[in-house]
Amino acid sequence: MTVWDDLVGQEKVSEQLDAAARDADALVTAAATDAPPPEASRMTHAWLFTGPPGAGRSQTARAFAAALQCVSPDRALGGAPGCGFCDGCHTTLVGTHADVTTVAAVGAQILAADMRDTVRKSFTSPANGRWQVILVEDAERLNEKSANAVLKAVEEPAPRTVWLLCAPSLEDVLPTIRSRCRHLNLRTPSVEAVADTLMRRDGIEPKIAAAAARATQGHVDRARRLATDERARARRAEVLRLPLRIDDIGGCLRAAQELVDAATEDSKELAEEIDVKETEELKAALGAAQGGRLPRGTAGVMKELEEKQKRRRTRTQRDSLDQALTDLTGFYRDVLALQFGSRVAVANMDTEDALDRLARGSTPESTLRRIEAIAACRDALDRNVAPLLAVEAMTMALRAG
Repeated sequence: MTVWDDLVGQEKVSEQLDAAARDADALVTAAATDAPPPEASRMTHAWLFTGPPGAGRSQTARAFAAALQCVSPDRALGGAPGCGFCDGCHTTLVGTHADVTTVAAVGAQILAADMRDTVRKSFTSPANGRWQVILVEDAERLNEKSANAVLKAVEEPAPRTVWLLCAPSLEDVLPTIRSRCRHLNLRTPSVEAVADTLMRRDGIEPKIAAAAARATQGHVDRARRLATDERARARRAEVLRLPLRIDDIGGCLRAAQELVDAATEDSKELAEEIDVKETEELKAALGAAQGGRLPRGTAGVMKELEEKQKRRRTRTQRDSLDQALTDLTGFYRDVLALQFGSRVAVANMDTEDALDRLARGSTPESTLRRIEAIAACRDALDRNVAPLLAVEAMTMALRAG
């Protein structure tokens, strides 16, 4: 078992990262023993991981970070770094390693203020690890100021600092940043590979694993949640019933309200546990007295955390709503497949009756217009249009065909 074993369908990328981790290990070992460094190295100071949703960009980057921090004694005997069990690997994978900093968008953007301490840390030597690793999970959400801060750090990095940037595509990252990174493109795992992972790693029953993998079309994390969370399955089923509930204007408005309410509830469940844990940890760090009373002068720190959590809840609601729209797009894509006589390509087999009904009652042209209406809704949400207004416009367009 190594850190690469959980990367589903990314064998080629795993091989490249394994080779780089070996060379990185050789560089650190040479520096520690005053030996000459390797003449050629596949290790570099900045990496850019791209790929479609579900390909596992962040997971791949974190696996690489773990391999870089691996302290397994087997390495001295010629073993590869990335054992998955040593202290360096384990703390990196669970997110507690002191020399691995993770940056993720709290709101719609990663602000310069969110990057300030991270950029400063990138210029320091590792505290107790082998490398100082900065993992930016949402590099496409860097705004102009935060992107420029990252650019300066990537242009002149500290000797033992590694930047790992994740984004959907090359075009989502500033050309000046991506030109200084080694690019690795991940592909969407096959449905069969995802189902096998759910069965092998999570103990999911074969039938449920296959259905979840097929419904999410190779998105590992969504497939796992769908297979293990009954509420997630219920919410998805409700979303896929929407096309049959928009026969009149009232039905369109009700469906839109329910879709937004469901996304709000889903995001609340996801954020609540994180918020409570963050708040308690910060209070403890600030030296809160028994009963929760904080020392003087710390109210501003707590207010800053509350603002951060508020921005994250907004983003989580948008992400949850976007997931519902993705499921809805998949439904109409299945309708289109049936209209062109391809039942094999259908992903949502659990809604086959509804798919058949819509495929018979409409044309491929109207189905394409409905898919475009969903895409327009997603674009509107990206532009910060009020969610209910954007979804109401979409349901009306879906009714019109």
